[in-house]
Amino acid sequence: MSIVEHRIRWITVSLALIAIGVAFLAFNVISGKGAFSYDVEFTGGTDMSINIGKPFENNDINAVIVDTLGIEGSQIQKVLGSNQVAIKMKSIDSEQRAKLTAAFKEKYALNDDVFSIDDISGSISREMQVTAIQAVLAACAGILIYVTIRFRDWRMGLSAILALTHDSILVILSYAVFRIPLNYSFIAAILTILGFSINATIIVFDRLRENRKLMRRPPLDALVNASVTQTIKRCVYTSVTVLIATVSLYVVGVASVKDFMLPIAIGIIVGTYSSVFVSGSLYFMMSSNNKKPKAA
Repeated sequence: MSIVEHRIRWITVSLALIAIGVAFLAFNVISGKGAFSYDVEFTGGTDMSINIGKPFENNDINAVIVDTLGIEGSQIQKVLGSNQVAIKMKSIDSEQRAKLTAAFKEKYALNDDVFSIDDISGSISREMQVTAIQAVLAACAGILIYVTIRFRDWRMGLSAILALTHDSILVILSYAVFRIPLNYSFIAAILTILGFSINATIIVFDRLRENRKLMRRPPLDALVNASVTQTIKRCVYTSVTVLIATVSLYVVGVASVKDFMLPIAIGIIVGTYSSVFVSGSLYFMMSSNNKKPKAA
C-alpha cells in the first residue's frame, strides 16, 4: 500500500479538516454564540437539582426557565432511574432563584424540600482549565519520552506527538462544530483519545522496528509502506470494534453520556487515520533526509 508516496495528500486532508473546524470556530465567535459551548463547570454558574416526583419532559423544564427568567441554553438532564432533574445554568441571584422555585412549585405542585441549589464559582472553573492543559501537556511529554526510549529514535517520538497533536486539535474543534458542552468530561475524553491513538501508532512503529531488522537494507519508503500495510487491518479492526461500542452508548445514553461519547467516536476515527496515514508519513519526511537510524 502506497502511504508515503501520497503523504502530501494525507497531510492536506488533515489541514483541510482543521481549517473547517477553525471556520466553525470563527463563525461561532462572529455570531455571538462564543467559540465553544462552555458548561457552568468552566464558566461558573448555578447548579439546581429538583425531585419532580413524577414523569416530566426536559423541554417543559426548559420552558419554565425561559418563561420565568429568560435564560436560554440551560443544560437539563434527567437522573437515570428517577424523576429527578439536574439543571445547570448561568448564575442567578437570590431573587431569580425565588422566582424560578415558585414557578416550578406552581407547575409541578412541589414542596421546598425537593430543591437543591448550589453555586459553581468561576475561580474553580479557571483552575479546572489550567488542570486540563497541564494534564494534556504532561501526557504528551510522557508519551514523547516513552516512545523515544522504546524505539531509540527521537523521530518516532516526535512523529507520534505530532499525530497526537493532530488528533487533539480535531477533537477540540469538534466541540465547537457540534456545540458539545465543555465540562469535566472534556479532560477525560481528550486523555482517552490520546491513549487510544498512541496505542495504534506504537503498533505501526513496532512493526517498523521489526521490519528494519528483517528486511535487508530496504529503501525507507518501502520500509514504512510495508510496516503500515502489515498493521492496518489490526488498527482498523480494533477501531471499528471500539467505535461500535461507542456509537451504541451514544444512541442509548442520556445527554451527559452522549456529550462524552460523541468526541470519543470522533477521536477514534481521527486517531486511526493519523496512526495509519499521518504518523508514518511524518516519520518518513523527518528521516528521508537523514542517515537511516540503526536497528534497535
